[in-house]
Amino acid sequence: MNYKERIIDTELKRKLHASGAVLIRGTKACGKTESAKQISNSIIQLDQDEQIKLLFETAPKRILAGETPRLIDEWQFIPKIWDYVRREVDERQENAQFILTGSANPEEDARMHSGAGRFTIVDMRTMSWQELGLSTGKISLADLFASKAIEIADERTDIELIINQIIKGGFPTGLNKTMEQAYDLNRAYVELLAEVDMSRVSNTKRDPMKIRSLIKSLARNTSTMVDNSVIVKDIKENENIGITRPTIYDYLDTLNRLMIIEDQPAWNIHIRSSHSLRNSPKRHFTDVCLAVAAVGATTESLINDLNYTGFLFESMVIHDLRVYAQANDAKVYHYRDSSGLEVDSIVEKHNGDWCAFEIKLGTGQIEEAAQNLLKFSTQINTEKSKAPKSLNIITGTGMSYTRKDGINVISIASLGV
Repeated sequence: MNYKERIIDTELKRKLHASGAVLIRGTKACGKTESAKQISNSIIQLDQDEQIKLLFETAPKRILAGETPRLIDEWQFIPKIWDYVRREVDERQENAQFILTGSANPEEDARMHSGAGRFTIVDMRTMSWQELGLSTGKISLADLFASKAIEIADERTDIELIINQIIKGGFPTGLNKTMEQAYDLNRAYVELLAEVDMSRVSNTKRDPMKIRSLIKSLARNTSTMVDNSVIVKDIKENENIGITRPTIYDYLDTLNRLMIIEDQPAWNIHIRSSHSLRNSPKRHFTDVCLAVAAVGATTESLINDLNYTGFLFESMVIHDLRVYAQANDAKVYHYRDSSGLEVDSIVEKHNGDWCAFEIKLGTGQIEEAAQNLLKFSTQINTEKSKAPKSLNIITGTGMSYTRKDGINVISIASLGV
């Protein structure tokens, strides 16, 4: 199969040639290995052969020997290799020596020295609409940071296409699959997560039934700020299973280590009012299709429950904004204060520039979203913080344009890096 270019490829090449080694982090099957293969000249896959562990114990440097850049795939299977790579980079004193990929972070008590000065890091996610060819990318996040007005772009989508993509997801394995085939793969992904991966990642036996219940609860509460006490109650009421808070914390920590969930942190900013900022994160899966697979949603059920579909759509857009933001040296947050005023997404650059986004599945909510953004913008204390570079509404259906009040309306089928 021909390689389909990814947005992170540019960042990966840049960081590899700026350091002795680069670490690519991302959930299982998001495409790390394929991207790394495009720029590596030799490869060793630590999860493929038990003999490799024996080789490491007897002659660890042989694992590092090979034409550079050398790809060490699934490095977390032998966490000690991190320090060997670090020392080898110190000895060679050359850039672009190693690429490490991993679909799980090692436990915190794994004794590894910092890779500062030797390693750079690239985070990888599943494929965005632009990478999948579903978005033209005509309206770039870079232009929104440059405060450019939008020329009308008529890249309309319909609700059925959006729902199908929510179900199908952005895993590269689904590229040439039908929606039904991709859905089966996603169901298997969740099942293996519960039966195998959650226990294997730290050699601790975990209860698959409780894992499934937790994943279902997270799926029901996608794109919300639900706390762990509510999750415990939700599981008891909807799954008829008792689960303790310590177990919830343990399982959530493991899901984070496997990069299955990626919560959206709250934004910290100076505001004019006396209201306090909320600091709870919003809950998201690394790809919204896993939420769909967990609860067994179908095209018909999502069409009949557009309220829930709206939350799933928001999660899918947040995923894409994260991909585009990373390429623009930015991160994705959300805003909510004690008055109940909230904004779905704040994308902030390292230099403090920021854009605000409301995310609405249909065009009928555009006016309400615009008024919300205008109200929000008056709350920002611009004497202490920068003013927004743009205010935006991302929609599922409809065209893209700039309103008379300066707010951009952007179809997801037009948004890009």
